[in-house]
Amino acid sequence: PKGDLPLIVKEIPLEHIVLETDAPYLAPVPHRGKRKNESSFIPIIAQKVAEIKGCSIDKVAVITTGNVARIFPA
Repeated sequence: PKGDLPLIVKEIPLEHIVLETDAPYLAPVPHRGKRKNESSFIPIIAQKVAEIKGCSIDKVAVITTGNVARIFPA
C-alpha cells in the first residue's frame, strides 16, 4: 500500500493490464506478507484496480478478461 504500484497502475491503460497471482510476495491486502498468492485473490486485485482507475469492478473484469483472451487465444 505504501509502494509505487498504485501510481503505476493508474498510468497504465486498462487495455494493457491482466490480473494474475504468480508473484508469491505480492498478495493483496489482507493476505500481504504471506508467501502465498492464489487465483481466488483475483477479485480483491480487480477491486483495487477499479478503485485506482475510478471505474466499476465489472469494467475491470470485462476488459482484463478480454486482454487475456487476446494474449492466449483459444
